[in-house]
Amino acid sequence: MRFDVVTLFPEMFEAVLGGSIIGRARKNGAVDLNFHNLRDYSQDKHKRVDDYPYGGGLGMVMQCQPIFSAVEEITKMLDVKPHVILMSPKGKTFSQNKAKELLQHDNVIIICGHYEGIDERVVQSIVDEEIYIGDFILTGGEIAAMAIVDAISRLLPGVLKEEDSHNIESFSNGLLEYPQYTRPVDYRGMKVPDILLSGHHENIEKWRNYYSLKETYLKRPDLLDILDLTKEEKQILNRIIEEEK
Repeated sequence: MRFDVVTLFPEMFEAVLGGSIIGRARKNGAVDLNFHNLRDYSQDKHKRVDDYPYGGGLGMVMQCQPIFSAVEEITKMLDVKPHVILMSPKGKTFSQNKAKELLQHDNVIIICGHYEGIDERVVQSIVDEEIYIGDFILTGGEIAAMAIVDAISRLLPGVLKEEDSHNIESFSNGLLEYPQYTRPVDYRGMKVPDILLSGHHENIEKWRNYYSLKETYLKRPDLLDILDLTKEEKQILNRIIEEEK
C-alpha cells in the first residue's frame, strides 16, 4: 500500500515514521511512504502557499493551486486513481474500523491542512473524504495524518512480526484489551494473577475475555452500546455489572 502525504513539514514524518515498526516495514517494502513538501508545487516565486481570505477575517487560507498541482503530479506516478483524504475537523472521526476500510485502497494521498483552512475548491474537486481524530485543535494536520498512516500500516501483511497480533489489540474486536503483565512475578508486593502462570490456556483465555469486557465496561461503556455481544459475553457482562454495584 502506498501513502503520499502532502505537507508543509515533511521532516516531521521522517522523524516519527522513519523508525520503529513502520520504519522497518518501509525498508522491507511492506508499506510505501512518500512525503511531499507543498511549497515545491507552488507557482509563486517565493513559494507561497497561503493568502488572505476573501470576505475578510482572521488568519490565512491555503491556496488551491499548490494542492491541485501536488495531487495531480503524484497521481501521474500511480497506476490507478488514488483515494484523497483531507485532515479536517469537518470530517468523519477516525477509528479502527475506518482503518480497516481504507485498506481497500492501494494508493492514498493525505493532505495536511494548516492556517485557518484550505480553499473550498480543493474540498469540492479533489478530496474523496475528510477525516479527523478527535474534538480538539492541532496546529496542523501532520500529527493526525501520522496517526492514520501508523494505524493503517499496522494492518498490512508483513508489518507486524506476529501476523495476527493486531487482532487481539484494543478496538480490533470492539473491546478494550485485557490487562497485561511481564516479569517479575512479584514487584513491591504486586503479583501477577496466578491464572496467567498456570499454563492452562483455556482458563487463561476465559480470564482475558472476562477482563476485556470488564475494562470496557469500566473505562469505555459507550463501546458496549454498539457491539453485537454473544450470549456468553452478555452473561459475563451481567456478572460484571452485578459485581460492580
